[in-house]
Amino acid sequence: MALSRDTDRLSAADASVELATGGVTAAIELPPARHTRWKQLGQILIDEGVLTQEVLDEALAHQQGTESRLGQVLIERGLASEAQVMRCLALQFGRPFVRPTADQVSRDILDRLPTELLNAHSFVPLEVSDGMLTVATDDPANVFLFDEIRRLTHMGVRTVVACRSEIAAVLDEFDRGETAMQVEELISGVEDNDVEVVETESDELPDLEKVAGESPIIRLANYIISDAVKQGASDIHIEPSETNLRVRYRIDGSLFETMKPPVSMHAALISRIKIMANLDISERRLPQDGRIRAMVRGGVVDLRVSTLPTTAGEKCVIRILDNGSITIGLERLGFSPDNLAMFRGQIAQPHGIILVTGPTGSGKTTTLYSALQELKSDSINISTVEDPVEYRLGFVNQVQVIDRIGMTFAAALRSLLRQDPDVIMVGEIRDGETAKISVQAALTGHLVLSTLHTNDAPSSITRLINIGIEPYLIAASLNAVVAQRLVRRICKHCAAEYAPSDELKQFLEIQGLTDVKLMRGAGCPKCRNTGYSGRVALYEMLLMDDTVRDLVTSNPSVTELRRLLRERGMVTLREDGFEKMRQGHTTIEEVLRVTEAGH
Repeated sequence: MALSRDTDRLSAADASVELATGGVTAAIELPPARHTRWKQLGQILIDEGVLTQEVLDEALAHQQGTESRLGQVLIERGLASEAQVMRCLALQFGRPFVRPTADQVSRDILDRLPTELLNAHSFVPLEVSDGMLTVATDDPANVFLFDEIRRLTHMGVRTVVACRSEIAAVLDEFDRGETAMQVEELISGVEDNDVEVVETESDELPDLEKVAGESPIIRLANYIISDAVKQGASDIHIEPSETNLRVRYRIDGSLFETMKPPVSMHAALISRIKIMANLDISERRLPQDGRIRAMVRGGVVDLRVSTLPTTAGEKCVIRILDNGSITIGLERLGFSPDNLAMFRGQIAQPHGIILVTGPTGSGKTTTLYSALQELKSDSINISTVEDPVEYRLGFVNQVQVIDRIGMTFAAALRSLLRQDPDVIMVGEIRDGETAKISVQAALTGHLVLSTLHTNDAPSSITRLINIGIEPYLIAASLNAVVAQRLVRRICKHCAAEYAPSDELKQFLEIQGLTDVKLMRGAGCPKCRNTGYSGRVALYEMLLMDDTVRDLVTSNPSVTELRRLLRERGMVTLREDGFEKMRQGHTTIEEVLRVTEAGH
């Protein structure tokens, strides 16, 4: 079967060559023999009779002040067809112009490419010949994409030019052709009771629940949850569009598309999850939040369910709260030996405040829960105030904040102080009132653990001052601040040493990192070809001593605090990251992604 030729004739000099692609012979249009690479695209369009100079001038005037490319402007304004623009782009770059079809896609290569890479760029892998992979793209200048494809496939890359719409159609057709079969294959071995809801559901089921209770939907919901837990996902995203439904998992901080069930399954799948979470399946106009406690793969897993109405239908996000992740112990979180000894020394104190800071998703809750697990003892009373209660801890008194009935952090904290606590964990210090009660608790003989949203450890002190805590009270009550970030671990199955570029070598020398063995993951099935598997924390420890307390009472700036702490030996987040890079745990790119210079 030959690829169809576009009816627009650009040049009588066009030639044709046969290319065997997956057993399919495709007509590929080669550029004329004359040299056109030096020409601007607009001039080539004029030379090929697609545009006049007047039309080109009009398009260039419209392009002024925008970030749109010339070809995009021409197509959007109807001044040239997409095929005409892409043919001329192929001439400019001296590349063949192709009209790909789904049966020419290299299935083996496609399976090895991360979904997010395919979604972020317009390209499709075609044939492999003599160690060279032919890639159809609408952007032949995207050398960064081609470098990434080379890294993932360990092949050379030969580029050909194709229309963006045709590339998208090929990938969509490829997906649609396999979606139903893939979903059926995936769920065929899944039993209705593979995910068993521990907490009871409502007894009265409306008619829609009958649809949601049909076996294929139950098996699909069970498979998604079970598979996400198996792969170590933290979240499941079920997202509809007008024509498609996709399921993505967040693994190691990044989203990965895992399947595209038929969009006809959307309503029943969402309803099934709502039933499991005891939500109102008849309400599709408002967001809903619920919780599921289920037995998954032999262990109890808590699932937080959030639904959100969108223009394409309800989107559902399921947060997976695996209790196994908080029982790994402090020593496995990523603390250096020195930081671990200091942190354990601080949580052993009888009173005072210990703060863990960082942005959302930086692992603060895991650090706090791991500390509580270490502190648990028959001889002390531990209580928490959380919103929400993410993990359930045996013999720890956990209180859920419910703002709408007046059970705020501050109100719950006041009540806890009448419950004879030894250790109090406050999920987050959000306001001055909660901060003042926490300080008072610390000053009256309680150990208080909590979190703040600040970028580094020194900033937490100015944050407390800004929400109304007097500097002398901070100096008297605060024991330590731990700032943290999460970076992805290099996959141990495909880790390999590499030589740095001259630019990177110069940067490392400036940082004092000479003779460092740089490692990265080449990408393999174990890590979904990302080169990373799992995450490790970077830490920055601020310890209060007499000198630091004296400075805090003077209401210092963050710069002054940081300068003193650095003089007293504080290791910054970036420095801790560089050490983990030196040890082969993560890459320089990950460290620079989550840290700032001087922090």
